[in-house]
Amino acid sequence: MTKIEEVRSAMVAAMKAGDKERKAALSFLLSALKNKAIDKRADLTEEEETQVILREIKQTKETLEMTPQDRTDIIDECKKRLAVLEEYAPKMMGEDEIKEIINGVLADLGIETPTAKDKGKIMKELMPKVKGKADGKLVSSIVASLME
Repeated sequence: MTKIEEVRSAMVAAMKAGDKERKAALSFLLSALKNKAIDKRADLTEEEETQVILREIKQTKETLEMTPQDRTDIIDECKKRLAVLEEYAPKMMGEDEIKEIINGVLADLGIETPTAKDKGKIMKELMPKVKGKADGKLVSSIVASLME
């Protein structure tokens, strides 16, 4: 079952249950997935579906951050949308798992004590290994913390 089919059936269930917020969030996600498939002119791979979901989560978080505190209606809507989107996102790696992969990359590159000059090299090797599985900001901050 593809993500599009999965989201569509969940949206139908939300409509039948009368859950308007959940239905709206699922509809939003479904249209993003369909648009990506239309742009590609083919079915999406699992990785592409994940990228679309993660992009929507990131955009919703940015909207949430930029919204003034007095606009509680928008804040509530974004929080509900995030909760629904995160159900379909893959499980993200924890700090310990990321550190393990970083140590492996450091060993592969032959770097014992990383410096600021090495950060570009490290990130170039590291990001393809954690793409879609870990938050880029978290990965970058962990690499930076190892450089002290």
